[in-house]
Amino acid sequence: MSLKKTALAAALLSLGLAVQTGHAQTVTDQNNTLQTVIVTATRTAITENQALASVTVITREDIDRLQPATLTDLFNGLPGISVATTGGLGSATSLYVRGTNPNHVLVMIDGVRIGSVSLGLTALEQIPVDAIDRIEIVRGPRASLYGSDAIGGVIQIFTRHGQSNGGITPSAQVTGGSHGYVNGQAGVSGGDSHLWYNASLGGEYTGGIPNCRMGAAEAGVACFVDDPRNDAYRNWNGFANFGYRWDNGTELAFDWMRSKSDAEYAGSPYVGNDALEEQYVAGARLSFSPLEIWKVTLNAGQSRDYDNTYYEGTYFGQYYPRMATGYFNSRRNQASWQNDITLTSNQLLSVGVDYQQEHIYSDTAFQETTRGDTGTFAQYQGTFGQNEVQVSARHDHNDQFGNHNTGAVAWGYHFDQGLVLSASYGTAFHAPTFDDLYFPAFGGVPTANPDLKPETSRSAEIGLNQQLSNWNWGVNVYQTRINDLIVLDAEQNYVPFNLGRAQIRGIEGQFGFNLDDWRVQSYLTLMQPKDDDGGPDNGNLLPRRPKQTARVDVDRSFGKFNVGATFFASGKRYDDAANTYRMGGYATTDLRASYTFAPSWQVEAKLANVFDHNYETTYYFNQLGRTWYLTLRYSPSIH
Repeated sequence: MSLKKTALAAALLSLGLAVQTGHAQTVTDQNNTLQTVIVTATRTAITENQALASVTVITREDIDRLQPATLTDLFNGLPGISVATTGGLGSATSLYVRGTNPNHVLVMIDGVRIGSVSLGLTALEQIPVDAIDRIEIVRGPRASLYGSDAIGGVIQIFTRHGQSNGGITPSAQVTGGSHGYVNGQAGVSGGDSHLWYNASLGGEYTGGIPNCRMGAAEAGVACFVDDPRNDAYRNWNGFANFGYRWDNGTELAFDWMRSKSDAEYAGSPYVGNDALEEQYVAGARLSFSPLEIWKVTLNAGQSRDYDNTYYEGTYFGQYYPRMATGYFNSRRNQASWQNDITLTSNQLLSVGVDYQQEHIYSDTAFQETTRGDTGTFAQYQGTFGQNEVQVSARHDHNDQFGNHNTGAVAWGYHFDQGLVLSASYGTAFHAPTFDDLYFPAFGGVPTANPDLKPETSRSAEIGLNQQLSNWNWGVNVYQTRINDLIVLDAEQNYVPFNLGRAQIRGIEGQFGFNLDDWRVQSYLTLMQPKDDDGGPDNGNLLPRRPKQTARVDVDRSFGKFNVGATFFASGKRYDDAANTYRMGGYATTDLRASYTFAPSWQVEAKLANVFDHNYETTYYFNQLGRTWYLTLRYSPSIH
């Protein structure tokens, strides 16, 4: 290993704690190029070009520049990612990573796994954008490090943290917009060379749009009712964190976030029309080094997902007691113990144990309400000259489905000028959800299958990427095969069972550059997400995945004035496995501008879907048309 690489490795080790607690960091590599430090790809601090995986990092700078109203605005059009929503702001959002199912992506906040234990999905629409410091998106299997769900990839969201500036820093912003939209956030942060803290409270409201398109009742699709009323959305949120770092490198940190929302939707006495939902995440981390070559990280956390249903203001279980499905509340307790051992200056061994216990609480009498999972993992990372190797393996023992083993291997070759050739192969699995396994029989008719096996996958990938100081580009080609897909049998009262197979092939490309005051970043995804089970739908596209997406972000700075635009295009998609319900391709254009009119003060404006295109990402559900937002922001970080 060269002297420059040794220095880089030392810098990464010293920055590892800061990155894991949410501070975005960069280091200079051997080509004098700034590289973002990430932790999600390997559970250790590395730079993007060392990941040997397809990685996208969204920084706080990106968020401020793009002015997103929701996480959907950030994710849509990124390599390998497509999004489907059931209406306007606050409606249910499904994220498809590399053509896999929405429950095939693991989502974490500050290292704590989140999502409904009942459905296996994450309420992304409830996560406030203002709480986010950065997002790390790792595409491809990561079950050998994280266990169940990481078939399509892993998304880790890091909340904003206080800065070590020795003072107290207030911040605030207020936004108004179309459809009666109002959003406000206020917070305080600070710290010194050892301590940091941050706390913020916020709220959001929109009068909304009719989420479900008229005619659904007659067509017998989507919400199955015709309701022309606007579906309002309200959200209240708060997040806080603090930590302390001692002179010897020992670090203790705490994170907390809560988001509570009230989302209206077109419904009926049979399914309700108002959902009160809550996301809660809390975690603690302790990291220290008993020896110079040995780093220990202890994590503990809890996530909760609450979902309560009402109809016309009356609790659903009371209004229609025969359904007895008024609430589905879940809790996940988790802990991990990770040991990173430096074998030599260019070899690192990581071993650890993860434990999680899942609980569900509902007025629906589930056959089982709790289960646990213990996973042990090991990973080796080594650099030999210009070659880089990563090997990982994991064993999971689950109370319900027993034992499962996964593994991954990756190789990379670092050419001059930041060019990296990589190849990887990995296996992954997804455990059946509580709904799949334990949902009680309705009227004596079974609705669940306790004998379900986990879905399993095999993925291979080849990539060629280059990152330099002023420009970047990359191409990744992959194939994923998924076996034992859990499907619902329409002829057997929609009881889930293992039958299907899917084959997904794709190419992801990106290109971007910074030139003087210009910044351009573009993405392209070409994908074939196909049913491959040999049945009547064999060869059809998997539901709600387009075969092509493209996105271009263009921004220009004029001193204190900035302008930008995002162009997005998507190919057609289908809403069902039989490819009967077709949704056409579409394109949208967003424009934005910001002006720093005084120190720490900025005004921002955004016009989304400028040409007011009408389109769907979920059959018969409306999307926002032309929409405007105007924001006044105060933050000492604005210069």
